[in-house]
This record gives sequence, structure tokens and C-alpha cells, in this order.
Amino acid sequence: MSPTTQSPELRSGPILGKVFEAVSEGRAFATETHSALATEKQVLEVRGFELWYGAKQALWDIRMPIPHGKVTALIGPSGCGKSTLLRSVNRLNDLVDGVRIGGDMLLSGDSIYGPGVDVIELRKRIGMVFQKPNPFPMSIFENVVYSLRIDGERDRRVLEETCERSLQGAGLWDEVKDRLNDSALQLSGGQQQRLCIARAIAAEPEVLLLDEPCSALDPIATGKIEDLIEELKGNYSILMVTHNMQQASRSSDYTAFMYLGRLIEYGPTADIFRMPHLKETEDYVTGRFG
Repeated sequence: MSPTTQSPELRSGPILGKVFEAVSEGRAFATETHSALATEKQVLEVRGFELWYGAKQALWDIRMPIPHGKVTALIGPSGCGKSTLLRSVNRLNDLVDGVRIGGDMLLSGDSIYGPGVDVIELRKRIGMVFQKPNPFPMSIFENVVYSLRIDGERDRRVLEETCERSLQGAGLWDEVKDRLNDSALQLSGGQQQRLCIARAIAAEPEVLLLDEPCSALDPIATGKIEDLIEELKGNYSILMVTHNMQQASRSSDYTAFMYLGRLIEYGPTADIFRMPHLKETEDYVTGRFG
């Protein structure tokens, strides 16, 4: 299947009955997937994905297309599986003992979980930024060009051009251009997080994963990260986990609401927040529960 093709099973009608009751009773239901997604070009497709930690199932039959060049936010209560799903995209959950999966994900039409997939090569195509800034204990310059270094790039001109382009892309160049040889650990928390984004985009990934990128930052730094997300979309396809409803409504084009490991409703952010199809989604985004 090409990355631009929409899977027929992703087109669902209204869910009848009480969704949360169905979830608690273990009954199957179709995700309420808005029709707008059928018109989008896909960069990533999640196909019936399930995940277990030992005997405990954490994700149940997740089916969703991730639009190319857009920002998609994953929202839901703590423990609903948002970060588990995000970490599954670049197979970070492979590092956890006892994990097993069902279904698959396709990145630009290529299986992520197929036999023979080179996970190291896969992760070059998928950048990731974590909750807390995690710059390496080296210079700002070496942080940014790290992915090129491990690929064997030694051309100083290439490294310098990549460093400048990535720092400009992350909105950090003007603040650090005169101290590229200083330790990255000397930067503020917000600057460190933007540096981590610069490091991620230096490899020109097809997808950028953001796992609550602002949770450890103050409001001013958070605003800069949100501005940066707005600037990056179009050039990058972004999948983001956030607990902040205002951030999801401001920064994303599409929003997916998850609950207890299930994908409940998925559609354009404006619709999810202003006129969701399901009462359960409305209750969550308006703060009635969660």
C-alpha cells in the first residue's frame, strides 16, 4: 500500500452506546475517525497495533493514519497509552523486557515491525525529543552534528552547514552562534530542549516524535517551543504527546483522544475541541473528567 492510500477500515461511523462501558467490559468498538483524515497524504500508518508488557495489554487495536507535514497530538488521561504508542513508532519499547506486539506500522509504506528491519536505520528516519531536555555532555556544535558523526561524516563544511541550518530551524542560532564550542549543559532548560530538537532535525527525519516536550519548562520557554512547532510543521510530520489541552488546541492540526489503551476519537483539532462526535471526548477536553 502506498503512503497516500487510506485504509478502508479507518473509515468508521458513529459509535453506538457508551464507549467507556464498552472499554471497561472489553467489548470491541470502532474508533470514531473523522472523514477529513481520508483526504490527507499519510507519512505513517498504524495498522491494528497492539502491545503487551508481559501479560498486561497496554494498547488495543490502534488504527490511525498520521498526516504528512502536519502536527498530530495524542491526548488522554495519564496511563492511557499515549507515550507507549509514541515510543512504539521508533521501537523504543523493544528495549523493555517482556514486550510483544501485534499488528504493524508503516513509515512511508515501509513496515516498521517487519522481519529484517534495521532498527538503527529506522531511527535515523524518526527523530525523538523527550519530556526532559537531554543534551549530551559535549559542545553545542557536537550535540547538533552527532547523528552525522556516527554516520562517518568528517567534512567540516558539511558539519558546519548542518549545525547552522538545524539551529536556525530550532530557533536557537542567534542565541548560541558565538558559543558553539561551549558545553550544551550551560544552556537554560528551554534552550536545551530546542537544542535537542535541533539535534533531532539535523538527520532530516521523516517523522519527529515529541513526548511532552514542554512538561519540564516554564511558560516562556513553553511558548518558544510551541512557536517552533508551528514553524517546523510542513517541513516535518510531527506526532506529539501532551497533557496540556490548550497546547494541543493551539499547536496541532489533528488530535487523537486515547483512553485505557484504546483510540476513542481522532479528527481535526478544531472539531475535537469544538464539536467532537462523542460525548466522552467532549467530557475529556472540557475537563469533566481526567
